[in-house]
Amino acid sequence: MSQPADFSDRMLSLGLARVSEAAAMASAKLIGHGDEKAADQAAVNAMRDQLNMLDIKGVVVIGEGERDEAPMLFIGEEVGNGQGPAVDIALDPLEGTTLTAKDMPNALTVIAMAPRGTLLHAPDVYMEKLAIGPGYPKDVVSMDMSPSERVAALAKARGCAMSDITLCVLERPRHEDMIAELRETGAAIRLITDGDVAGVIHCAEADITGIDMYMGSGGAPEGVLAASALKCMGGQMWGKLLFRNDDERGRAAKAGITDLDRIYTRDDMVTQDVIFAATGVTDGSIVQGIKREPGYLTTETILMRSKTGSVRRMIYRNPVK
Repeated sequence: MSQPADFSDRMLSLGLARVSEAAAMASAKLIGHGDEKAADQAAVNAMRDQLNMLDIKGVVVIGEGERDEAPMLFIGEEVGNGQGPAVDIALDPLEGTTLTAKDMPNALTVIAMAPRGTLLHAPDVYMEKLAIGPGYPKDVVSMDMSPSERVAALAKARGCAMSDITLCVLERPRHEDMIAELRETGAAIRLITDGDVAGVIHCAEADITGIDMYMGSGGAPEGVLAASALKCMGGQMWGKLLFRNDDERGRAAKAGITDLDRIYTRDDMVTQDVIFAATGVTDGSIVQGIKREPGYLTTETILMRSKTGSVRRMIYRNPVK
């Protein structure tokens, strides 16, 4: 499939950075104040306002929820001023609402943009995820392997002992058996309380973060956002949707998904070039959190384009009244 000529990712990327920056700055005053809903709403409002200034005909495919669950940035909402290319938008205005409310690390504002029809319309269900960074042979690990087999395969590919592998896992009761199996391998595990978009991105910068592999289940929408980042940074990712009841299977049908057992690769979830921006809200291992000083807010944003593989880090010192 050829790239639409009017998807000027270079021109749109800076606008996307402004969108994530605005959401982060809007939530800044709520860091550590214990109000998850207020922090999320502030980020949503700011992100929507900035999106509607962009020269795009955008449709939210990964958003705050279904139309009846979210007043704005809902799935299917049209955004942008209607003047530019037709694009898919995947977003999480505040990835880590709990992290923000408690002033804990790795809260981010996250957004990705790609040509219309090229991002997976993932329903709001769980997704089993597996991700590694760049530089490995294709399919060196797989969803069919057990957790311990994945560690062994990655260690062999890296030429190291299994005890030298570090994994990132979301700390949830549903992962207790998997964590116990991983402990048996001797591998190290970094448990995170929230924010698995950041968790997956960690794999792409193993030399900075120390994370070699991510595994476990989390939100499917966040899986598409993470796949967008990995497509820009390099790395491999797989995802399989998990359904607990008929309501969730109905969500999949509504999203046009017919094969409920399909394992999606990174490039199945993001089929063409994508641009991705994330701004730190609280300090993290990917980007710094918002810094306050009299009269100013300073943010750090990571801005990436899969077309060129470019990764740009931007410091924005914004005067505030």
